[in-house]
Amino acid sequence: MTNFEKNTEVLAPVGSNEQLIAAVRTGADAVYMGTQDFNARRNADNFTDEDFLNAVKYCRERGVKVYAVLNTIVFDDEFDRLDKTIELLAKAQVDGVIVQDLGVAQRIRELVAQMPLHASTQMTIHNNFGVELLSELGFSRAVLARELSFEEISEICTNSGIEIEVFVHGALCMSVSGTCYLSSVLGGRSGNRGLCAQPCRLNFKTDNREFALSLKDMSYIDKLSRLREIGVASLKIEGRMKRPEYVAAAVDSCKRALSGQAYDGTALRSVFSRSGFTDGYFLGKRNIDMFGYRSKEDVVSAKTVLNDLARLYDKQPQTIAVDMSLIMNYDGSELTIDDGKNVVKLNGALPQKAEKMPLDYTTALKSLSKTGATPYYLNKLSFNNKNDLFLRAAQLNAMRREGLELLAQKRQCPMPYKYTYKKIADKPHKTYARQTFVRFGDVGQVFSCDADKIILPILELSLNLEMLKDYKGRLVAQLPTLVFPGDEKRLSMEIDKLIQQGVTSFYADNIGMVKLLSSKSVEIIGGFTLNITNTKALEFYHSLCVKFSCLSIELSAKRIEALGGEGSRGAVVYGRLPLMRFRACPLRTKNGCNGCSGSGRIKDRMNIEFPIICHDKKYSTLYNSLPLDVMDKEIAGLDFELLYFTIESKDEARQIYSNYKNKTTSSGKKTGGLYFRAIQ
Repeated sequence: MTNFEKNTEVLAPVGSNEQLIAAVRTGADAVYMGTQDFNARRNADNFTDEDFLNAVKYCRERGVKVYAVLNTIVFDDEFDRLDKTIELLAKAQVDGVIVQDLGVAQRIRELVAQMPLHASTQMTIHNNFGVELLSELGFSRAVLARELSFEEISEICTNSGIEIEVFVHGALCMSVSGTCYLSSVLGGRSGNRGLCAQPCRLNFKTDNREFALSLKDMSYIDKLSRLREIGVASLKIEGRMKRPEYVAAAVDSCKRALSGQAYDGTALRSVFSRSGFTDGYFLGKRNIDMFGYRSKEDVVSAKTVLNDLARLYDKQPQTIAVDMSLIMNYDGSELTIDDGKNVVKLNGALPQKAEKMPLDYTTALKSLSKTGATPYYLNKLSFNNKNDLFLRAAQLNAMRREGLELLAQKRQCPMPYKYTYKKIADKPHKTYARQTFVRFGDVGQVFSCDADKIILPILELSLNLEMLKDYKGRLVAQLPTLVFPGDEKRLSMEIDKLIQQGVTSFYADNIGMVKLLSSKSVEIIGGFTLNITNTKALEFYHSLCVKFSCLSIELSAKRIEALGGEGSRGAVVYGRLPLMRFRACPLRTKNGCNGCSGSGRIKDRMNIEFPIICHDKKYSTLYNSLPLDVMDKEIAGLDFELLYFTIESKDEARQIYSNYKNKTTSSGKKTGGLYFRAIQ
């Protein structure tokens, strides 16, 4: 049994006050919600500053924890606003802050040292190394990627020194969270910035089926006891943009399932699903049965259950036990209310000598038990009326009301965290001689060139090291973007073999792999899916021994130029950008991977084709239909430029490199990416 098993919470999504009431009244142990800025559901109603504080008070009074969502990437010019949001969260003394950006995490630590940090699923935490690094960085909880199986979650829980949170119900993104750029590249609305337009829900087609980028919603509610047994601390429901009836249905079902009661699965599916639910990731059965979309029938079915579900939260449940003590004497009356942690005492009306019947225990109990629409119920009453005095029912009721109001005030207002403002130090960019890095997808693309770094996937490099001996001093092994628990040991051994053969430079684009490499005393190049968008994040990775950091593809050229700090930074100037990473591959058929060559294409509604490449049957990547090409443009502030080859032939790659050297651009169709476009 782990330290967390006994404290497993049901965590509910809150995007508005209506959702908040639904979540709390149906029994949520905790809620997560955002302010107006810096959260991954900026299209939700969210809360103004005043409303946020009131929402926290509402939860505090009812014994419900509040986690604030601050889980977007942030730009340098937004840190003044970020500081004000952090100050608000400190004032509210939230129970934790969910973050994606390590620069944001560092800023929180600078301003509010006590604030508990939770790593968002947007941080793509999916292996033991990632959780280990978070523990070292002072995080108290990791929200795991949704794509893990039960066995993988169990292994991480076994090895974790911090709390583990797992999504158990709600929508599944097609891409592993934190690695999706489809919405930003196609439409300028970034999922990493909280404004995903969900283009994946549109009708993308493969040769085999339609809606090939849309998964059914997940639901593990019948498996919650198994997750509790392995030590999962928090069972998370997705849905901050869904209606309150959905929240109520999901919370009620989770609470019933955890207590061994039956829950209404039909109503749960009716209120919202996409062709039903899937537990494919949990079971490790990542087949085409996982795919589904929101049909007209799904929409219609929701209307049939809304009224019944609304009744789940139409009244305030009384869930907080209080003990009361009523003492009456000739000097006055005193009522004490104790909730086990907070105690209030108040003086009431002056009792009178009873003319007929003195106030007895039963009568006092009847009045003091009428806690009405409050969250309190009377657990035990201590009664002392030795002088046979009398108080009217109205006087008792007034004491009860005033006492519970005082108790509510105590419960609502804990001491805020200490917020100490510190101005961000100005750190000018330390410039280095500009270098050229070239990444090849396979050894067949490699041609003779003068690039400073030659990057190849680690398996390609391991199998062809002799062929590449002329490049040995410049070779870089690219680690997989996704490395699941069962593959960690094997990969570590593969790294050690390459080090023994003289390869000492490695490319990593997940923080778990940064942790793995930091123990090897090697040169680390950080990939662009680390989502570095501000100076603090850049410096933070530099402190983690990342020598070269490739900046996020969602940064504009102006913001790149404005970055400060000592860390060496670079950007992709050519390449088909990876838009999504799949663990449930859209190229799969009813026969699984049988007959698949390891690559394929998918078409959007305009019949535009997007390539997909499989990576050793562990995961696959969707690439943009057009290559990014800004080789003829000057992006100031870079220390290195990266050419990222994927599906190009050797001759095509050679020609592109020649264009790069001559500061010209390719003749075919291309995109400038987001460097010179506004992004939301």
